[in-house]
Amino acid sequence: MKNIFNITWKITFLSTLIFLTGCQTSEKKVKENKPEVSRVDKPNIIVIYADDLGFGDLSSYGATELKTPNFDRISNEGIRFTNGYATSATCTPSRYALLSGEYPWRNKRAHILPGNAPLLFDTSKQTLPSMLKGAGYKTAVLGKWHLGLGGEGLDWNGEVSPGPNEVGFDYSYIMASTNDRVPTVYVENHKVVRLDPNDPIEVSYKENFPGEPTGKENPEMLKLHPSHGHNMSIHNGISRIGYMRGGKSALSIDEHMADTILSRSKMFIRENKDNPFFLFYALHQPHVPRVPNPRFVGKSGMGPRGDVILEADWCVGQLLNTLDRFGISDNTIVVFSSDNGPVLDDGYKDDANEKLGKHTPWGPLRGGKYSLFDAGAHVPFMVRWKGTIEPGVSDALVCQMDLLASFARLTKQENKSADSQDILSALTGKSKTGRDNLVIEATGRVCYREGDWVMIPPHKGAVKIKSVNIETGNLEKYQLYNVSEDPGQKENLAEKFPERVKSMEQAMNAIKGKA
Repeated sequence: MKNIFNITWKITFLSTLIFLTGCQTSEKKVKENKPEVSRVDKPNIIVIYADDLGFGDLSSYGATELKTPNFDRISNEGIRFTNGYATSATCTPSRYALLSGEYPWRNKRAHILPGNAPLLFDTSKQTLPSMLKGAGYKTAVLGKWHLGLGGEGLDWNGEVSPGPNEVGFDYSYIMASTNDRVPTVYVENHKVVRLDPNDPIEVSYKENFPGEPTGKENPEMLKLHPSHGHNMSIHNGISRIGYMRGGKSALSIDEHMADTILSRSKMFIRENKDNPFFLFYALHQPHVPRVPNPRFVGKSGMGPRGDVILEADWCVGQLLNTLDRFGISDNTIVVFSSDNGPVLDDGYKDDANEKLGKHTPWGPLRGGKYSLFDAGAHVPFMVRWKGTIEPGVSDALVCQMDLLASFARLTKQENKSADSQDILSALTGKSKTGRDNLVIEATGRVCYREGDWVMIPPHKGAVKIKSVNIETGNLEKYQLYNVSEDPGQKENLAEKFPERVKSMEQAMNAIKGKA
């Protein structure tokens, strides 16, 4: 009986030993299959950037006439910032600041660029994509660029360089300029997409090419008519800014633009789902010309501007679904913002004013695109990192320019920009405090925000841009507003608090004077 017990005990012991050894082997295999780089330390980063979207254009920011459930997903699952800013009230400067981490007014060329402008960046300087690339990220930009390409006198039929690839992007698929400027083609890395060498592209911003129709001279060819400007070369039944000849096979189609950029973005995610990646997904909506895919025509009841916002919302939903499908939503930071505030009639007769109804694209703010008033650069700003960021609302002052320093800290890289500030704690909800101040630019003019206060120094010039019906913020005396108590900037407190005006102007000038 004792021998039987001993044999049974030995068999049990050996079985247990074999089982435990197998478990240890399995554990070892699992550990060996884990990536060498911690995905917690280096989460994927997607920046979704709208074009001319206002503070009041999303339902998560109070819009009642437009429903934007997919933009709202980012807000509801992350942090919605009430004091989020671009650096500027126009597109090129804001984009430059976001990617360079530098105030755009430090670069004298950082204004709204023509479609044939040279690259705006100094390629020897650090950028957001180059910093992340140095941290081991695969980087890509897809969509609107509007930051210049090549050098002076660029030949669009050859190597289109330098461009995004030279400032840190591994892959780029971009509009050559904007959707309202020629050349209306896509550039993939250094080549114009689908270009026939037998039909070369020619571009001019000075004079038309002989025999080429224009919106001004051939309005019968148009399906969308200009209201001001935008009456030069015709493409896809829409006249643009600038003159172009040739490149017929390469021309982009406005109705397909959203799907084209989305499909390429989803492809980039799929190809890089197993390694850290940075995607700058630059939407063209709701910039003019507003030409939605037929699927979205009439869906908003507010004309093309409302329709393209719904189109953009759908695209964002598809992108978020792609992250879910690959199981990487919890390991991906999604940042959403806009390059500047809203504008209605920005050059085309698309009923943006006539069909606006009760909708207020600027929300409770004053001004809009081009303006020094707050709606010019005070824009939607949301950050989602599922499982890491606690959903909520933050009043912290945050700026797109600070993504470089903040993500440098996250990925343990050096921030070489003097202007970009580390506000990672605010972006991730660990702190309710962001930056202390911000110099804001609008078409070469500046104002200054410090805490709850905005100071606009005296500026000469028109008080309103009549073509777009937006106040400029110009006044030949100081303006001071407490935008926490008075978001609509109705009460000028400059005469009541002259010492605050003086100290704020000194602080602004000190920042401007810093190299």
